[in-house]
Amino acid sequence: MGTIIPLLTEFEKEHLSERQALPERYVGLSDEEMAARIADARRALGTRLVILGHHYQRDEVIRFADYTGDSFRLARQIASRPEADYIIFCGVHFMAESADVLCAPHQQVILPDLAAGCSMADMAAPDQLVTTWEELTALGVRGIVPVTYINSAASIKAFVGERGGTVCTSSNAAATLRWAFERGERVLFLPDQHLGRNTAYAMGIPLDEMVVWDPDEIGGGVEPEALERAKMLLWKGHCSVHTRFSARQIEAMRVQHPGIRVIVHPEVPWDVVQAADDSGSTEYIIRTVSESPEGSVWAVGTEVHLVNRLAQQMAPARTVLSLDQFGCLCSTMFRVSPNHLLWILEELLEGRVHNRIVVPDDQKHWTRVALDRMLSIS
Repeated sequence: MGTIIPLLTEFEKEHLSERQALPERYVGLSDEEMAARIADARRALGTRLVILGHHYQRDEVIRFADYTGDSFRLARQIASRPEADYIIFCGVHFMAESADVLCAPHQQVILPDLAAGCSMADMAAPDQLVTTWEELTALGVRGIVPVTYINSAASIKAFVGERGGTVCTSSNAAATLRWAFERGERVLFLPDQHLGRNTAYAMGIPLDEMVVWDPDEIGGGVEPEALERAKMLLWKGHCSVHTRFSARQIEAMRVQHPGIRVIVHPEVPWDVVQAADDSGSTEYIIRTVSESPEGSVWAVGTEVHLVNRLAQQMAPARTVLSLDQFGCLCSTMFRVSPNHLLWILEELLEGRVHNRIVVPDDQKHWTRVALDRMLSIS
């Protein structure tokens, strides 16, 4: 795949000084040696350890996970292992934060590489949200229920939870919006405008009742008339991976493979969802492709590690292709390597904990409230 040199996210810049460089002795190890040593360490730690792996992790890491899934599924798994002292989250920072909030007091959550942040989560800063809430109040906009995608910092989740809102994932976004509209007239949805727009549109909310709120503009850059009729206030944020997909790619794929089915993640732009045959969360994509008739050919618009893994699992009964011929890779997920995992595990055996993720106490209560609401919505 070549050398990956991703740009630093804002989270990574802020926490770079906390990041311990991978010790030299863990560099250049063969896959076979790492696999054997990881297996030995896991065996020694036994039930004190649980490893969670997000679908977008590389194969060399996901193979060691006790549980794999999207953010929603992994959040539900945390309570299933109360005997574990250590939860190693092979994902990105906001996921590990959620795990720290949901886990038992004696459990410690570890992120193998602190540089694994999320550019989407960085697009919603706490001070911006505070200012936005104050502006909306000053403008007389009432009946707002805040909903934040799980791809956000704990500080954002805490703000939302304290103001009667909740968290959602792509798996329960529609159910969450129904929950919110039972409690208010409008939803402030952050940080991913595309998930909010695609979900609301599929529920029957027209585009002219949605506005994009730009936190860097006075009044969100929204005209008062448009704001007054809006049911969805969409934060100006996006996933840098999923916005690479385009309707033109779908057109080209249909020409190259007549009869192909196209399924995309709802973090893609609206016109891409409209051009596709289906859309849904990572778990939905896996289930839909897996249950399709033998001989089916699919183009999948989501992160390339998931697509490649699905292609291997489905072959030869079904053909799975990436909608983007170059493959859309989440570079921050890619930061978690088997080398980092091995280092973390062997240090645990020596009684040393590195890269522990701890949500501050002043954020923990309301973050937990928001996450518990998410887990109760189906």
